[in-house]
Amino acid sequence: MKTLTTGKISFQNLKRKPFRTIALMVVAGILAFVLFSGTILTLSLKNGLKSVEARFGADLIVVPLGYEGAQEAILLTGEPSYFYFDRTVEDKLSQVEGIEMLTTQFYLTSLGADCCDLPVQIIGFDPSSDFVIQPWICQRLSGGVEDGKLIVGSDIHLDNDLSVKFYDKVFPVAAQLDETGTGLDQSVFATQATIKDLFTHAKEKGMNFLSDTNPDTLISSVLIKAKDGYTVEQIMTNIRRKVDGVQIIKTQSMIAKLSQSLDKFTGFLYFFAAIALVMAPVLLSVVFSTSANERKKEFATLRILGATRKKLASILIRESLYIGGTGGTLGILLAAMFVFPFSLLISQSIGLPYIQPAPLLILAILLGTLLISLLIGPLASAYAAVKISRVDTYLAFREGE
Repeated sequence: MKTLTTGKISFQNLKRKPFRTIALMVVAGILAFVLFSGTILTLSLKNGLKSVEARFGADLIVVPLGYEGAQEAILLTGEPSYFYFDRTVEDKLSQVEGIEMLTTQFYLTSLGADCCDLPVQIIGFDPSSDFVIQPWICQRLSGGVEDGKLIVGSDIHLDNDLSVKFYDKVFPVAAQLDETGTGLDQSVFATQATIKDLFTHAKEKGMNFLSDTNPDTLISSVLIKAKDGYTVEQIMTNIRRKVDGVQIIKTQSMIAKLSQSLDKFTGFLYFFAAIALVMAPVLLSVVFSTSANERKKEFATLRILGATRKKLASILIRESLYIGGTGGTLGILLAAMFVFPFSLLISQSIGLPYIQPAPLLILAILLGTLLISLLIGPLASAYAAVKISRVDTYLAFREGE
């Protein structure tokens, strides 16, 4: 004869009421989903913001008038774009008081490429003056970037021979950069000589940018580093006095806007997490209390058969553990299926840089969420367990007769 243990009784009780059991698991699952996905999203977005602050070596970015949004999209979400103004702007800016360093960039967009499902941003930089891209390229590549080779972002898929094809020409890849959580992860970087080669092949493939576009006479942006002793506002004023028809972007203002957007987004996440943390135990507590009242005769019978009051309470606690553990596990799995495969889509949808936490931290968050899911059930059922253990066996058994 099989021994009827507390665990078996608890499992059979849950099995006997499938609808109630599933409903309670859904409540526990929603709590786990919100906590796990919310924590991962919050940390990923905060990591992305830190990466933006670390990667932006320029204080100001000058672009053609009306292209501020396009420039921000290139940097933050990787949305490809191209726009140009005359290279003489660089000469005018070099005469502006308060500028310590400046460098130019030239933008192309690819057609579809073997490395990518969608067009990517191609950024041409000047190695002789660049102070923005090369410092973090040097983290993966010692020495300068050779002409004819490309540097690619972390999201660019490489062939086995470490090359990519653009406009039907194969280019060797010198290095692939670490993840930044910004649009730079979906970008490709090339020297001025390489960008001219790319531009020639693009024109041959029928890629029409703007009329009379020429990398020798046009640029897309000028990145500026302020000289010590000058504020960004002073330099902006000086630029406006000397150069017309340009838009000036403050990188710190861009970061501040990102920070505000992040605060709003995380505020929503915290709000839903707080609701879940309050509602889940309340709902579970109500259901367990109602269930305990309905099962007075069942517990009275178990008392007559020799079960102690502690055993009766243990049955309810175990049921809540099964519900919390199963619901929590399913909620975490669903959250993982939502967060991890679609991280890039999430980043692009909310317009914020995104870098997932380290694997060990993700594991710690997973275990913490599961622990909360396991604890929430016993805490919610504690009152019902104490109440049922104090019920008079005789009165409970004869109730309703």
